[in-house]
Amino acid sequence: MEFALFCTRVNVLVLLLALCTPYKFIQSPMDFGPLNLLQATNISSLDFGRLLFNSPSAVLRPQSPGDISMLLSFLSASSFSKVTVAARGAGHSIHGQAQALDGIVVEMDSLVSSIEIYKKEEGENGFSYADVSGGALWIELLEESLKFGLAPRSWTDYLYLSIGGTLSNGGISGQTFKHGPQISNVLQLDVVTGKGELVTCSPTKSPDLFYAVLGGLGQFGIITKARIILQEAPDKVKWVRAFYDDFHTFTKDQELLVSMPDLVDYVEGFIVLNEQSLHGSFIAFPAHLDFIPAFGPKGHSKLYYCLEFAVHDYNVKDINVEKVVEDISRQISYLPSHLYSVEVSYFDFLNRVRMEEMSLRRRGLWDVPHPWLNVFVPKSGITEFKDLLMDNISPDDFKGPILIYPLLRDKWDTNTSVVLPKEEATVGEEPVMYVVGVLRSANPSDCSGSCLREILRRHRRVAETATTGPHIGAKQYLAHHPSPAQWRNHFGQQWDRFAARKSRFDPHCILGPGQGIFPRIYSATSSI
Repeated sequence: MEFALFCTRVNVLVLLLALCTPYKFIQSPMDFGPLNLLQATNISSLDFGRLLFNSPSAVLRPQSPGDISMLLSFLSASSFSKVTVAARGAGHSIHGQAQALDGIVVEMDSLVSSIEIYKKEEGENGFSYADVSGGALWIELLEESLKFGLAPRSWTDYLYLSIGGTLSNGGISGQTFKHGPQISNVLQLDVVTGKGELVTCSPTKSPDLFYAVLGGLGQFGIITKARIILQEAPDKVKWVRAFYDDFHTFTKDQELLVSMPDLVDYVEGFIVLNEQSLHGSFIAFPAHLDFIPAFGPKGHSKLYYCLEFAVHDYNVKDINVEKVVEDISRQISYLPSHLYSVEVSYFDFLNRVRMEEMSLRRRGLWDVPHPWLNVFVPKSGITEFKDLLMDNISPDDFKGPILIYPLLRDKWDTNTSVVLPKEEATVGEEPVMYVVGVLRSANPSDCSGSCLREILRRHRRVAETATTGPHIGAKQYLAHHPSPAQWRNHFGQQWDRFAARKSRFDPHCILGPGQGIFPRIYSATSSI
C-alpha cells in the first residue's frame, strides 16, 4: 500500500511538473492510477453560459476527498507552480466560473455519491438532516429524502445543480423568504482547503472556514460533503398564479405574501414581456388560461406581471388548503378574473423547470448562450431598477423569463461570504430586498456574435448603473467582474474580511481562477 501511494505521488509530481513547464508532456489521455488524472476534455471548458471557453490542461476525476487533498497539498507546497484549480459540479455557471485556463478542473461528479438520511424521532431535539456528497445533485437528494417523507427546506428553481455548487453561491428560490437561502440551511461541511487540508466545519467547529465557504465562490475550499437540514415533505402543492398590469400593486402584493410565512410556502413572480414569455413559462403549469394580454404595438409594449405563490398540502384534515388559498386571494389586488390555480405533487412542483428544459432540448434551444444577469435590489430601488432594465431590453424580441420576487434579509447570515445590498429597514416593516433574474437565451440562429456582445454590453451597463449609482444600490448575485478592483468594489466593506479569509485558507490563490478575484501567487524559484 505504501509503495502504491509512493507511485501515485510520483505520477502526480510528474504530471504537475509537466504542467508547470513551457512544454506539454501530456499529448493523449493517460491514467494516473487512483487519482485518474486525464487530459482536459471539451466538457471541462464548457458551462451553461456558453460565453467563455477556457480549456484546462488536465482534469481530475477524484474518487475520494483524499485525491483532491493530495493535489492541493502539492500545489500549495510548490511555490513555483502557476497551476490553478477549479471545482466543477454540474457546470451551470454562466461566465466560466468553474473553468481553469491551463489549470486543472476537478470534476466533482466522480466522487463516490453518498446520501445518508437521518430522521429525527418525535420528541428528539435538533433537525432531521442528510449527509450528502458535494458533487451530488439536488434532484438526487430530493428523490432519496422523499423515501423517508422528508425534503430540504430551501431550493433553487432548477434541481440539476450540485450541492457544493449552489452552497458556494447562495441558492435561492421562492422558499427563501421563509427558510432563507440554501446556505442558511446547512449544519456542517467537509471541505478541502486551498492548502489541501481536510476539515470538518460547522458554526461551532472551525466556524471561520464554515462561513467563508458558504457563498464563498469557491475561493477558500472545495466542498466534498454537506449536512443539509430536512423537514417533513408535503404530499401536494396548491400552485397559484395571478396577473397584474401595475408594477406597484404587483410588488405590494408580493410583499404582503412574504409577510405570511405561516400560510404561504413559496412566492415568486415574473415580468410578462410578450407572448413567448407568457406561454413559455406555462409548460409546467397545466391549467387553462383565459388571459389574453394586449401587449400593444411594437416599440410601445405594455408590461404585465405574474405573481406566483404556493401552499403546501400535508393532507391534514383540520387544514383546508383551498380555504387558505381563498383567504389569501381575497387580500391581493390582481386583475379581476385573472387568478389561476392547479394542484400538483410536491416532486413535480419542485422539478417544474425540468419540463421547460425537456421542451427546449427537443427544439435545440437548451445548449445555447445564456447571457444572464442576476441582481439583488433594495426595496427602495426596485421600481427604478425595473425602469432601467426595460430601457435596455426590447420586449418584442426578448427570449426567456425575467424573474422578480422579494427576499427577507434577516434570513441571511451576515457571517457568510455573500454580499447583500445595503438598506436600513423602515421601522415596523419587513427588511425586504428583491432578486431580479434576467434569464435570457440567445439562439445562434437569430442572435449572432455581434448580437450576443450587444446583449452583454447592455447587461454590463445595467449592472454598473444599478450597483455604482447613488440611487439603486444593488449588488450582483452570481457576479462576474472583469478585474480584481471591480471585485473589491463589489465586496465593499466586506472586502477586508474576504481577503483575510483567502490569505488564511488559500494563501497561494490556487482555487477559483475563473472568478477572476485573486491572481495566482507563485515564486519563480522553488521553495522545496
